[in-house]
Amino acid sequence: MPYEITAYTKKRAKAIGAIVKPSKNPKHKIDVFSAKDGSFITSVGAMGYGDFPTFQKEEQEGKRPKGYANERRKLYKKRHQNNRTKEGSDGWFADQLLW
Repeated sequence: MPYEITAYTKKRAKAIGAIVKPSKNPKHKIDVFSAKDGSFITSVGAMGYGDFPTFQKEEQEGKRPKGYANERRKLYKKRHQNNRTKEGSDGWFADQLLW
């Protein structure tokens, strides 16, 4: 089943000048394209792992305790500090779009 791209991710993509579509690669959630020329940039988000918008949705549905999404976000950013800060890298896109 393909990943359902959330309004959160679409809004974040627009803010950084990108277009997002469900990934054609079954191992990834999202394919990222340039908003300027539509060229493919990268695929991000490994299937089988959570992300901030998914955790937020689960909180709203009562499947996760309140504050869970923010705690997971904090831990993700700490764990990926080395690969999420270089603008344009795969890690940066994952951080910007999914966290």
